[in-house]
Amino acid sequence: MKQDDKYILIDSGLSRNRAEIEKMIKQSGCKYGDLKLILLTHGDSDHTGNCAYIRDKYGSKIAMHRGDLGMVELGDFAWNRNLNLLMKIVGKIFIRILGLRLKKEDRFTPDIILDDVQSLNEYGINLTVINIPGHSKGSLGILTARGDFFCGDLLMNKKIPTKNDLIADQEAFEKSIDKLKMLNINIVYPGHGKPFPINEFFDNYLGGGKSVI
Repeated sequence: MKQDDKYILIDSGLSRNRAEIEKMIKQSGCKYGDLKLILLTHGDSDHTGNCAYIRDKYGSKIAMHRGDLGMVELGDFAWNRNLNLLMKIVGKIFIRILGLRLKKEDRFTPDIILDDVQSLNEYGINLTVINIPGHSKGSLGILTARGDFFCGDLLMNKKIPTKNDLIADQEAFEKSIDKLKMLNINIVYPGHGKPFPINEFFDNYLGGGKSVI
């Protein structure tokens, strides 16, 4: 994303996709010093795997919510998540098999801690971040002035717009959905799947087509 002469990267992908991510950054015309912020929607490794590398290479700053700090500092996907013992064990096995664990060399401490309903105007960027827990406690949504909303893994759109397969806290998820109703959102950009109008999600989920974990 580019605003005026400032570039913003929302999430950074898996470390094994580093060459592809860096190619896209270069093709955008972004050079050292141009990438002002790496904004993280949450702490999972498929969203944070290249943050440390990109920060060093482009001189940018990493910004995220404190609720997911342990995921990026310790490489522990279960940190601060309401998961039972079985889910933690199965999750760790799944992550190991698929190579999704955040390696030691890719772990980091963010430069900026973001809060709920925080404007990024102080960084010269016209965006607002909203804490939307459910998938993780530190999940953030990023809202543009024209109503584009980057929701991380709160929602997804593999077949139809619905909630993410992994909702660690259902009560928190429902409260986050209530937040979305109050925001001026037009198009949602999920972490997985194609963008969709917010009303398509509301029609499906609130209209009786609720998905289950």
